Amino acid sequence: MSSRESRRWAAYGRGALVALCVLAAALNEVSVVGRYLAPVVTAALVCGAALLVPRLRWPVSPLLVTVATAWWGWPLLPLLAVALFDLAVDRRARVAVGCAVAALGANLLSYQATSLWTGQSYASTLLLPVLAVLVGLWLGSRRRLVQALAADVEHLRIESQLREEAARITERSRIAAEMHDVLAHRLSLIALHTGVLATKSDTLPAPVVERLGLLRTTSVEALTDLRDVLGVLRDPDATPTSATLTPMMREVGELADEARAAGQHIELTTDGLPEQAPTTHRLAVYRIVQEALTNARKHADGAPVTVRIDYGPPATLVEVTNPPGTPRTDTIGSGYGLVGLRERVTALGGHLNSGPAGAGAWRLAARIPRSAGIEQNGTRT
Repeated sequence: MSSRESRRWAAYGRGALVALCVLAAALNEVSVVGRYLAPVVTAALVCGAALLVPRLRWPVSPLLVTVATAWWGWPLLPLLAVALFDLAVDRRARVAVGCAVAALGANLLSYQATSLWTGQSYASTLLLPVLAVLVGLWLGSRRRLVQALAADVEHLRIESQLREEAARITERSRIAAEMHDVLAHRLSLIALHTGVLATKSDTLPAPVVERLGLLRTTSVEALTDLRDVLGVLRDPDATPTSATLTPMMREVGELADEARAAGQHIELTTDGLPEQAPTTHRLAVYRIVQEALTNARKHADGAPVTVRIDYGPPATLVEVTNPPGTPRTDTIGSGYGLVGLRERVTALGGHLNSGPAGAGAWRLAARIPRSAGIEQNGTRT
């Protein structure tokens, strides 16, 4: 049941309770006095209406119910209990006690036929207001506690979403920086070589010179467009020249050697040549293995890690597994590395899976399909 439905049913229950109290006031007056008293019924109706109107719950309804109960006595005592309950729920316990004392005290000098201070009504006169205040205080505290817990859960949910979004943005920025460095280098080489060939225009046919000029102009324009488009994806606070943004010249083998030097036990199996896979796939594989080795050091220190990579078509496959080990307590991480990896792999049309692999082991695997327009050397046809 949603919170809106809960509030609606609570309003229905409150209305039914107030209506029952008004009806009981009229019936009790008839049973005591033996005749129908319009003032009592009118007072009960006015007090009930004030209790049901949200804008009148403070301070109109407590004042009306207190005055009516002080004069007419115990037929209106249930309505006073409702008003005291509302005050206690709203953290107005002192006001509730003051209203109860005023109503009970003033009733000593009021309408005697329904006085609260008869021998038969002492217990209910004292017990009902006390119970109303105590139950109201308890329910109000519980309601505020539930609201505070719900607010905390909502804050945690929003914080988690913001962190995941930040991880995605960071990964996109890193991808943009890496692709900018890779493609910018190749386009710069094309522009450079076409410029060199254009200086030999005296020895080349005119159509060739014209095509070389067009090729050089197009490559320069493409380089400019590439920087503009990928620059939008970058984080303004990122440093494009940072070494962490340009690992494309390194391979997984170097990463495994560094991990072995740090004390990790790495078993690396590679099928195919890295040069056969697109550069984007090689970058993704590097990041996946890097994150997997880092997580293994954090959560399974001392456990051997098995890395399997297949660069061959029709897809680039990578799988990293490790048995259970000893978690380390001296490392602090964001916990959103897998979010960034999943964003990267999804952007390449693949999918990434991570989770337990049985017997306490952990497995991180990704499959990145090879595009039909990509040759083995990583260029498009």
